Amino acid sequence: MEALKFKLMIAYDGTGYEGWQVQKTGTGVQQKVEEALAKLFPSRPRVHSSSRTDTGVHALGMVAHFEVSQGKWKMTGRKLSLALNAWLPEDVRVVSAARARADFHARFDATGKQYRYFVWRHPAMNPLIRLTAWHVPRSLDLRAMRIAARLFVGKHDFSSFTARSGHERETPVRTLTRVEIQRRGPLLTFIIEGDGFLYKMCRGIVGTLVQVGLGKFPADEIKRMLAKKDRQVSGMTAPAHGLVLSKVFYKSGARTPRPKVRARHAHRPG
Repeated sequence: MEALKFKLMIAYDGTGYEGWQVQKTGTGVQQKVEEALAKLFPSRPRVHSSSRTDTGVHALGMVAHFEVSQGKWKMTGRKLSLALNAWLPEDVRVVSAARARADFHARFDATGKQYRYFVWRHPAMNPLIRLTAWHVPRSLDLRAMRIAARLFVGKHDFSSFTARSGHERETPVRTLTRVEIQRRGPLLTFIIEGDGFLYKMCRGIVGTLVQVGLGKFPADEIKRMLAKKDRQVSGMTAPAHGLVLSKVFYKSGARTPRPKVRARHAHRPG
């Protein structure tokens, strides 16, 4: 019987999870989604994602797909979202669900991703975002940070900004198209877009930029760090809880939309 493929956009608070992927120890977000699907489909479909976020990292735009036989499909995409959310914990939500092309693959069709990292720059931490932003209570030189951020844009070997993951056979060369720092009061939003990311690469970039802001490195030191291809020469790794997978880009040029906020005066970081 012909299989049908479905595309999901998933948001989650990664605080209580050992990352996205199913784990031997601890719980991954993927496990929760597959358990919810098993409640609806006896075939217990496997979920394939666009990314693998690390322990404590969050997502607003994780894209995934699964397949079921045509005879098992009896609901609309909207009802599928509602049905899955009824079985998911409150910190994991299916934002949207829809039929996908038979040849669609959430990971291999992705041409790039956008991550956002949040820093709260104030002596007192905002308790409402303590689980989704890094508290940096000291003054930061935002001008120097922005100059340094621009030096990451382009095609580079990012060995100096990644950690060992056990997948060192992959090339450390990536192309970043956007590294931008936005400010809204005490909240800094780092927006990083590129064709792919290495293990802890975003956090290595943000940690180093914050240390530029603290005066530990001059802005133009980023050029030397990239050239050295050595993790020991760059800055710290920012904490996981400030990082969010925001969007995924696909070959069609369409981006995964972020959830719409209907409240007229709702706060949207960044």
